[in-house]
Amino acid sequence: MLPSEDPFLFLHRAGCPDNVIAHCHVVHDLACRYAESRPVDRELVSWGAALHDIGRSQTHSLAHAQTGADICREYGLPEEVARIVECHIGAGLTAEECRAEGLKPIDCIPRTPEEKIVAHADNLVRGTKIITIEERLEIATNTLPDIIVKRIAALAADVERL
Repeated sequence: MLPSEDPFLFLHRAGCPDNVIAHCHVVHDLACRYAESRPVDRELVSWGAALHDIGRSQTHSLAHAQTGADICREYGLPEEVARIVECHIGAGLTAEECRAEGLKPIDCIPRTPEEKIVAHADNLVRGTKIITIEERLEIATNTLPDIIVKRIAALAADVERL
């Protein structure tokens, strides 16, 4: 069960910087807009999107997703929220990709509609600016392996089909 308090209070409690909190607000609003017209748990999307970068209170590396999921678990939040946080990087990472990056070797691919919506919304927010999927894919093409770029494009298509 989700707490009755504002999820953004957890970001402050964890010690997230103001710029991370501002980014989380934009991702939250965009994810909630996606959730409005789709058959998903809107409250879960809201919490997951608000807290997706809570791990940045401790690290700005790729590990922030797994760290953030652990923080959510420590706060006693539902596992569904922790999994949204854990799976929000790009379009997720396989257990083998996690291992190769020095992370816990667990599957971090978004599977549920709520996980997919938050990951997709995060892909469309750079800082506090909403960008297009084409812009995200162009940025990704210059910085990420082709398989990840394709996964981001497939995630976008999945969310649009929901």
